[in-house]
Amino acid sequence: MSFRIVLSVFIFLSSVGLSFAQQNKSVSQVWVADQGDGTYINPILHADYSDPDVVRVGEDFYMTASSFNVSPGLPILHSKDLVNWTLVNYALPRQVPLDHFSTPQHGNGVWAPAIRFHEGEYYIYWGDPDFGIYMVKTKDPLGNWEEPVLVEAGKGLIDPCPLWDEDGNAYLSHAYAGSRAGIKSVLVVKPMNWEGTKTIGSGKMVFDGHEAHPTVEGTKFYKRNGYYYIFAPAGGVSTGWQLILRSKNPYGPYEEHISLAQGETPINGPHQGAWIDTDLGEDWFVHFQDVEAYGRITHLQPMTWENDWPTMGEDPDGDGTGQPVLSYRKPKVSATTEVATPLDSDEFDGNDIGLQWQWQANPEATWAFANPAQGKLRLFTAKLPDNSKNLWDAPNLLLQKFPAEEFVTTTSLKFTPNAKLKNEQVGLIVMGMSYAYLALESTESGLVLNYVDCLDAEHGKAESKSPIAKLEGNEIQLRVQVKKGGICTFSYSTDGKKFTEIEQEFTAVPGKWIGAKVGLFAVRDTQTNDSGFADVDWFRFEK
Repeated sequence: MSFRIVLSVFIFLSSVGLSFAQQNKSVSQVWVADQGDGTYINPILHADYSDPDVVRVGEDFYMTASSFNVSPGLPILHSKDLVNWTLVNYALPRQVPLDHFSTPQHGNGVWAPAIRFHEGEYYIYWGDPDFGIYMVKTKDPLGNWEEPVLVEAGKGLIDPCPLWDEDGNAYLSHAYAGSRAGIKSVLVVKPMNWEGTKTIGSGKMVFDGHEAHPTVEGTKFYKRNGYYYIFAPAGGVSTGWQLILRSKNPYGPYEEHISLAQGETPINGPHQGAWIDTDLGEDWFVHFQDVEAYGRITHLQPMTWENDWPTMGEDPDGDGTGQPVLSYRKPKVSATTEVATPLDSDEFDGNDIGLQWQWQANPEATWAFANPAQGKLRLFTAKLPDNSKNLWDAPNLLLQKFPAEEFVTTTSLKFTPNAKLKNEQVGLIVMGMSYAYLALESTESGLVLNYVDCLDAEHGKAESKSPIAKLEGNEIQLRVQVKKGGICTFSYSTDGKKFTEIEQEFTAVPGKWIGAKVGLFAVRDTQTNDSGFADVDWFRFEK
């Protein structure tokens, strides 16, 4: 590992106190897929783990997903049974190129990764639509991942997947983003060196989806029973289906088959994910469903083969195209399993904050510190960029995914502003292309609690501020209740018992290619040599 990456990892760990090997020992109060009776319900993760891919090594399953512009990126989730997942690491401590992602790059960055195990190492490939196809690898998915390698530079190269063939050849499939490449709805396969570090030819177009499968993308490359398979979603993120291509030659020609579609279910656009087998020989498919403000949530489907074609979910009419199951028996595995979920609540006790937290851009070391002596997280106010129009442009938002359709988030904090400064703010935010928050602000007359919303923040619209109360002290509990449809109601308390509800409602909306998020921020609009700060005691999710 190079000095530059070691330094980057150190700075990141210093800024948020994350331990990459941290294990999840708690179970969410707001969403659990395992029903405790040998069955599960979908989604297995009611959170925005977009474009999931999974690899099995022995009894262990590892999942990664798109992370776009946030830092850290490339989440690593672990499971023993494909139903109970914990967030255990990130493969990308900071987004590369580092300087480019030091400011928010909404919707850019890590698109549709593929994770594979090859010759004792774990590989992840992803497409950055502006820079090209990257790869990272490691021998230990819970440890440090090596410095990213740019496998192929270019604009609009997305959704890559490697395949190491038993004949000693290696290949890389991928799609194109029309916004950068000027072409879309076509898939290519290219030769790649055995080390997996670079493509070594221009490759061939193996499928054109314009006529019957528009917006075909998201390639996953497999080989089974002498057939090469490309699993590729088509038809659009929220409206499409799972297309399967197969051929006896990696460059085609490929036959086609639709293996999964919405059918008679409420699960729209079921596609883009991972075929995975268990150690007992069962086949399963992990995919997402786009549910707008809640992001692309993760589902698990049983999968069967007939005449060397897969069918996913249930197939009531027997036509070979399945539809999603809403509940099903759990996969059969050798391992002993227990109910587990990714972390959401955080008490900020111990030496680290939870892996669920991500910044809106590559962090600076001064933004935040775990404070194990006090069991709190300290957030220092950071100066907003000079050209920022609203918090869409703020890099130092510390956020996490919505973990369920309905939930209540409450945080307790103490704000100590710099007495010589005004307009420092700390607060609880629901963030998307529009956002809303409750925040304490330092003013000439003391601390004021404001409710703020910003509609169409993505396009630079101004915030609308409503003063709520002037505070006597500097300790407060802030809360947001999220109801079905992403309806958000904020409230506050100065004693932790009685909460006063804000009259205004806010409807959460997605971010750029992601779901809405909830979290914390601490900002100021002036330069200083001694920032004010907030000590956050806890951040909790409840029903």
